[in-house]
Amino acid sequence: MVAGLATGAGALPVLFTRRVSHRILDVMLGFAAGVMLAATAFSLLIPAIELGGIWITVLGTAIGGLFLHLVDRFTPHLHFISGPEGPSSNLRRIWLLILAITIHNFPEGLAVGVSFGSGDMRAGMALATGIGLQNMPEGLAVALPLVREKYHRRKALWYATLTGLVEPVGGLLGISIVTLARPLLPLGLAFAAGAMLFIVCDEMIPESHRKGHERDATFGLMVGFIIMMVLDTTFG
Repeated sequence: MVAGLATGAGALPVLFTRRVSHRILDVMLGFAAGVMLAATAFSLLIPAIELGGIWITVLGTAIGGLFLHLVDRFTPHLHFISGPEGPSSNLRRIWLLILAITIHNFPEGLAVGVSFGSGDMRAGMALATGIGLQNMPEGLAVALPLVREKYHRRKALWYATLTGLVEPVGGLLGISIVTLARPLLPLGLAFAAGAMLFIVCDEMIPESHRKGHERDATFGLMVGFIIMMVLDTTFG
């Protein structure tokens, strides 16, 4: 829940300003991508390999990526930068945007839930902290375009917060599955890793490079990766 609400906390600046430069947003998005990449490697894939072996991890990663591909392909949603994706829909733009962020955030919640389900509370807290950190720039990236589209600032903040609340749902699902069916733990870790890896490669890195600030976004990614690596190895 705290990791999900961090999305709303990150959107708080929208109450005071309408504009943040594209360069800053791209650096922040790169930072979020770096956190997710490190979490995928250190918090999910390595434990999955240790618990279930390489082939179970390969299978879970592939299934996770394929699942996100199918959800992304067959669910109508909207990215403010790249535009509409999935089948055509008569839903309002705001709901298409919320669907896009929901697709994005659900695997993050699932990853945190599965990590806690492993029984290692320190590792779960480290991952939840990292996901919360990377949710903050995402919240601002959601709220600012809404304000530019003439939504009231408070409503933009509310919608940004709402997009983060899918994470506790994913977390409950993840922890329930691996707690009730303990042998599924390595598969669940790898599935969450594959889903997050798909999002980083398919959406986050390309979107952070669309406005011509590729190098700045890359340094942001490296900082995010390093911070999450330190969190995981120090507190995990």
